[in-house]
Amino acid sequence: MTIKIGLCNLRLTLIPSIAYVLLMALLISLGNWQLSRSSEKADYLAVQEKQSQLPPLSLTSELPADAASIRYRTVELTGRYDTERQFLLDNRIRHGKAGYFVMTPLLPENSNTAVLVNRGWIEAGRDRQTLPDITLQESKVTIQGRINTFPDVGYHLEGAEIPTDTWPSLVQLIDSNVIAEKLGYPLADYQIELHPAEDQGYLREWHIATVIPPEKHVAYAVQWYGLALTLTALFIWYACKTKHE
Repeated sequence: MTIKIGLCNLRLTLIPSIAYVLLMALLISLGNWQLSRSSEKADYLAVQEKQSQLPPLSLTSELPADAASIRYRTVELTGRYDTERQFLLDNRIRHGKAGYFVMTPLLPENSNTAVLVNRGWIEAGRDRQTLPDITLQESKVTIQGRINTFPDVGYHLEGAEIPTDTWPSLVQLIDSNVIAEKLGYPLADYQIELHPAEDQGYLREWHIATVIPPEKHVAYAVQWYGLALTLTALFIWYACKTKHE
């Protein structure tokens, strides 16, 4: 089929036309998906920012079973650190150096469920068999920190959630059920990231969590739409026959 447009005769053949339509649909859908992800990320970051600006929430009663509604909220909690049974979450990288997150169980005054307090990052020594000294000076504390899910480790090997037998116990992945079984008492399925101003902590750089910011998704969308325009130009160039041919 030939369509005359100005000086050009567009010769539309079946296979190239079908390929063009399918590729255009794919490229546009990918661009739309990236814009959708950008909107989702913007909403996600807005929730984090809003929660972080709220005044500290005092947890004076039973700990919430699900922290989804107060994730990223600053909370205040009084209790006792389990100083004899702490965990080192391995393979945490900060500023190009390997280390651990120090995870200490806190048993609240008015709750039967403990919570892991992430006391921050500490560098690993050259000898990985020698663990750092994470001794606590005080066990009875009132702390402030941010509610969050446990650190994501991405790909992990089977058995990564199994802690070592000795204390402090080394672990690659936090599974609250496994940790609770080792501790011998219930454990909340989230962590409290200790506020940087609090004592008895290590390096604490708690960032607003997002892997790809909204702006990146917009840039990716522009790239997909740009490819769609390029494909259209190439298709017209291929199909166009001028009168001089």
